[in-house]
Amino acid sequence: MMSATPKPRILVIGTGDTKADELLFMKACIEASGGSAVMMDVSVLGNPPYSPDHDKHAVARAVDVTIDEIVASGDENTAMTLMAGGAVQLVRRLHQAGEIDAFIAIGGSMGTDLALDVALSLPLGVPKFVVSTIAYSHLIPPERVAPDLMMILWAGGLYGLNAICKLVLSQACGAVVGAAKIVLASRASEPATGPTIGMTSLGSSCLRYMKTLKPALERRGYDVAVFHTTGMGGRAFESIAGQDHFCAVFDFSLQEITNHLAGSVVSSGRDRMENAGARGIPQIAAPGAVDMVDLPTWQDLPAKFSSRPFHAHNRLIASVTVDADDRREVARTIAAKLAASKGRSAFILPSAGIQEWDMQGEPLYEPEALAAFVDEMRNSIPGGVEFHEIDAHINSDGFVTKALEIFDRWVEEGIIPRGVPAKGVAA
Repeated sequence: MMSATPKPRILVIGTGDTKADELLFMKACIEASGGSAVMMDVSVLGNPPYSPDHDKHAVARAVDVTIDEIVASGDENTAMTLMAGGAVQLVRRLHQAGEIDAFIAIGGSMGTDLALDVALSLPLGVPKFVVSTIAYSHLIPPERVAPDLMMILWAGGLYGLNAICKLVLSQACGAVVGAAKIVLASRASEPATGPTIGMTSLGSSCLRYMKTLKPALERRGYDVAVFHTTGMGGRAFESIAGQDHFCAVFDFSLQEITNHLAGSVVSSGRDRMENAGARGIPQIAAPGAVDMVDLPTWQDLPAKFSSRPFHAHNRLIASVTVDADDRREVARTIAAKLAASKGRSAFILPSAGIQEWDMQGEPLYEPEALAAFVDEMRNSIPGGVEFHEIDAHINSDGFVTKALEIFDRWVEEGIIPRGVPAKGVAA
């Protein structure tokens, strides 16, 4: 079946004046893997020793400037920012015209900066691969990462080809061609699904409502995507919400808001819990795990948290609780984000607890601090938001029942489109 797959067209982006050998090696790898390479040059000062399909002048014209104007713009940061804007516009046009199926870019910090913008400009499902000397680095803020971005560290790739970087480039090119082939092959055979609901959770031990909610919503004819809110999961959720992929959201794990306020690296960015509302997507929210800050287990705890209740989830991630004052700030932040929503919003406040380890006998049990959060949430919730306080824990059946009650009512009112149950499955 794979032999009938159309040859994928892979856009290759890089600075051909300084990385010609690497880019031509990638072109050869892509073609050897059964793809077709479409070359885009984003050089500023020099010219590549080959003829790109889309040269630097075309990139500059896409933002109505010339290369000479870009060179005279000030410094390398300004110049590459302009080139990034041009690349984004040109890549969008190429994709909309059906001329590319995927893209791959190489770069150091400058090239990665540009490539991240390009990746965000393409819709979910278009394979995106960045070969970068700063892959996985905290230099890259979560807001810049596309939800389906693939990255690989460009080991040995600072200057010129060598045996090590050839291995990396070969893997990257094989990966993006393979991904593009699978995407092209699956489009015709992919079964239809109902409208998609985005749901957030923190693992399946800390928060577990999705174990009941997901099958209940699927029986109603919805496709349910659950996002793990450990920084990048929340980022993916926000990015996909911003692309209008969801008919509604169950945003029940808001702990990344606490992380961001506390300065943790386990952050999904400052716009967490904003994109669904900005797009007018109906949202039902709850404060799952907002009493905790996630931190790397392998680092020493910041002094502020050194005496707080602590729970090591594994060797990568650990949690500490925040105090009553911090929880009040979190409550006010959640309320402000809900107030900015352009769509229908509801907030469920489970006053008996908001994550598995905050119950009596568990390591993060702090009833006074939980009470402070509940009090602040009651006082801060915006008037235009449905508010449902329940005397139940977030991991209880009572919480799930309330969430489905709101959802079903909104479906009946036409706020959320009806699902499409599979044949033979009762709603």
